[in-house]
This record gives sequence, structure tokens and C-alpha cells, in this order.
Amino acid sequence: MLQALKEQVCEANRQLPASGLVKLTWGNVSGIDRASGLWCIKPSGVDYAALTPDDMVVLDLEGKVVEGKLRPSSDTKTHLVLYREFLHIGGVTHTHSAYATMFSQAGREIPCFGTTHADHFHGPVPIVRALTPEEVAEDYEHFTGVAIVERLNELGLSPLEMPGVLQLHHAPFTFGKNALDSLHNSIALEMCAQMALGSLTLTPGLGAIPGHILDKHHLRKHGPNAYYGQKGH
Repeated sequence: MLQALKEQVCEANRQLPASGLVKLTWGNVSGIDRASGLWCIKPSGVDYAALTPDDMVVLDLEGKVVEGKLRPSSDTKTHLVLYREFLHIGGVTHTHSAYATMFSQAGREIPCFGTTHADHFHGPVPIVRALTPEEVAEDYEHFTGVAIVERLNELGLSPLEMPGVLQLHHAPFTFGKNALDSLHNSIALEMCAQMALGSLTLTPGLGAIPGHILDKHHLRKHGPNAYYGQKGH
């Protein structure tokens, strides 16, 4: 079932350690097949090097496991909310990458200081509110997803123009057109966080990139009038 999807999600998860985004098993990637309404995610706590496509856990959009012998990632309910609410995304990545997590823990959005950031994120990467004690007690992972959706909706941003957020006290989540695209956005997010921290260290009062340059760099890669890259690739 969904062999191509399981292979891509497995490969994305196996790339996490080499990408520098994770230590131990601190991260997971999932991907969805919108035609069938089924999606798959890494099994909980399994070493990335040992993963095979058949280890991926396939679920429906109600959260029911339809294929797989292993327990799915502990973040499964968060991914599920994102797939149910954001119909245009095809992949989700969650890591505890060092620099992005620094901003998450500090409760600071990642400012957009330059064109590298603007190429991937249309403005500062936002902070998602902390969960309430009642939300944590009732269903922590579910309400993590709810808070992410709530924050992007508050800002009027789609998850494709802002394919990453920082969960306060927690860590980053990124989205993409498929599993590998969401992984690439996590790599970009971590690099932008590192560059932002370095820029603030060099110039503590640094201001954001001018809006017209932000828009130019983002929209030449994204949206209906994008002209970066090759058609069909």
C-alpha cells in the first residue's frame, strides 16, 4: 500500500541525521497521499539508520492505523491536525534543530534580515503560543497542531508562504508540498535561524529587510508569477 509514499517518507526520515537537524531520535517526517486520504509517518523511537519503507505507519485522516506493525511517532496527532486543516500541504517535518529551537525556547520569532530567509519564508517565522494546562492534560499533541493552525490563521498566512513555525517552549515544525520538501524547509529554517542569531550578535539593533526586497525574493520563487528554476522541475 502506497509504496512510493512510504519510500519517500522513509528516505526523508533517514536524511534527518545527515542534515544536521537531529540528534538521537529527536525528529520525524510524514507525507500524505491526498487522492486516497492516507498518510504515513515514522514509527516512534526507531533509529533512522534502521528504518525501511515497510516500517512506515500508514494512517487515515481520522488517525486510525491502516497498515504497520509499529507504534507511530508520538507527534502523530500534531501531523494529523495539520493535514486535516491545511489541504495544500503534502509533508510535515518536526525537529529539535539547535538554532531554530533556541528561538522557540526564547519565544522569539526569527526575523527576516536578508534574501536567504526571504527566498523561503515570506516574513519573520512566527512563534506559536504555549499550550494551556488544560490542553496539555487533555491531548498535548492534538492541541499542538491546533495552536499551529490557529497562529497561521491569525496572521492570515498559508503554510506554503510561511512553511515553518516555532512552538513556544518546544521546537520548529515545517510544511511542504511533499515529505522531502518539508525536510528541505526544515534545513532552510535552521540555516535562517543560525544566520539571524549571528546577525543579531554582530548588529543587535538590526532592522528587518525592506519589504520590497522581501516580496521580490519570495515571489520570484513562489506563487503564480514565480520565475526561478525550470518548468516541470
